[in-house]
Amino acid sequence: MITVPGVVDRMGPTLLRTVHTPDPTPVVTDVVIAEAAKRTQVSAGDLVLGVATASTADAVELVRLCGQHSAAAVLLKPPHAARTAVRTAAQKAGVALVEVHAATAWAQLVWLLRSVLDAAADEATDALNPGPFGDLFRLADAAAAVVDAPVTIEDANSRVLAYSARQDRTDPARVSTIMGRRVPDDVLARFRSRGVFRELSRGRTAIFVPAQKDGTLPRLIVPVRMGGELLGSMWAVVAGPVSDERAAAFADAAPVVALHLLRRRAREDSDRRRSAELVRSVLDGTGSARLVAAELDLADELHRVVAIDAQADDPRAEGIRLALLERLTGGVGRRPVVADLHGVLYAIVPDGTGPGGWSALREALAVPTGPLAAAGTPVPVSDLARSRAEADEALSLLRAGLVTGPVAAHDDVWAVLVLHRTAVASTGAGVAHVGPLAHLRAREDADWYLDTLYEWLRHPGDPRAAAAALTIHPNTLRYRMSRVTAAVDADLGDPDTRLALLIQLVALRWS
Repeated sequence: MITVPGVVDRMGPTLLRTVHTPDPTPVVTDVVIAEAAKRTQVSAGDLVLGVATASTADAVELVRLCGQHSAAAVLLKPPHAARTAVRTAAQKAGVALVEVHAATAWAQLVWLLRSVLDAAADEATDALNPGPFGDLFRLADAAAAVVDAPVTIEDANSRVLAYSARQDRTDPARVSTIMGRRVPDDVLARFRSRGVFRELSRGRTAIFVPAQKDGTLPRLIVPVRMGGELLGSMWAVVAGPVSDERAAAFADAAPVVALHLLRRRAREDSDRRRSAELVRSVLDGTGSARLVAAELDLADELHRVVAIDAQADDPRAEGIRLALLERLTGGVGRRPVVADLHGVLYAIVPDGTGPGGWSALREALAVPTGPLAAAGTPVPVSDLARSRAEADEALSLLRAGLVTGPVAAHDDVWAVLVLHRTAVASTGAGVAHVGPLAHLRAREDADWYLDTLYEWLRHPGDPRAAAAALTIHPNTLRYRMSRVTAAVDADLGDPDTRLALLIQLVALRWS
């Protein structure tokens, strides 16, 4: 449990400044981004970021909304937080008001705030389960005191899990690492070229990296291992070479960090398994929608089920799914609910334009070389099983190439769905095996006969369009149709005959 002043203290005065704090001090539970296009879903204890606040009036309205829903604090950039009207509104609403440094990027601030909340959750767990571990931020502070330098603790994928105080005594590479919650690619490349990660994998107890020509300060790096597995590393920005005694003392913190990382992984795995079980039950239509909505924090609004699958012929399919799962569950704003079922990722996302909604996810997945993704129609939480079935159906069309990908929504591809369902039903009834079409299909050169008849029936009275679809000249189409008419023992002038033939051809092509 952490309060608003606790969050501000942890973030530091260079990022946040408290303008007003009500009494009693509010407790923080989550981070929410206030959207401009629609009314933001605010819950008790939320830190609400006024990203889209464009005027003092907007700020006042946001503060009032947050007060009505018992939010913990509203975070605004200058000059709105300092306006008298905004402060007065915060006092009346009983909401804390915090000013964000003007140069701070909102997306990076979300990551940092989530770090602080994660650390607070760890502290609460430590209080219930006393042990020698402590939370990672305290461990980072302790390690920094030992080595007399600012420290970050990172996982095996170079993502920042915690950092010590005194990060102002560092270089731009470290600032970018902390603000972005992971080591930037260009910084990783520099350290990789110096063999740092190779040394980490070899089990060295401490690695010293001298200063670099681009201004990057020296680093003392200690791998964090347990049972031979590399769990992460600790990085200290030092002024120069470190004595063996101080380096050894810094390395002594690694086993404690390793135990903490293992415990954190076990807790996250347990939470993820529980979440996945709830998602599976509601998608199968066997779980309680009310229980799922409460435990997974699904807002009372329409949601879509999105089915995401790696390209079938991609040998990296499993790795892509795992990377997608990590990306989806670590997004900005309220995180989507995700589970892996039978090799397909299913995400339950709000049908909206905000962060974590269907529009944002669709944009993120719309990459030609990315995975296939299909969404069901927007439904209440009680009807998610239907949206899942629709997502599966749309995904099958993407896989078959009947819909151009890589992303499709069930409600956008209805015409293809109608043809496909009609074709499947017609094929099951054997409609393509009766009448004159059966004789036409028996010919050795049946393909061009069938293609010509299909496009002619699809473009009634428009031979130019039919010819264009076949990439032939209209005169060639007329010649071919004379051959088709001679081969088909049917009156093509009869509308019912034409409709029956078209249904037969649809059944052949779309089933």
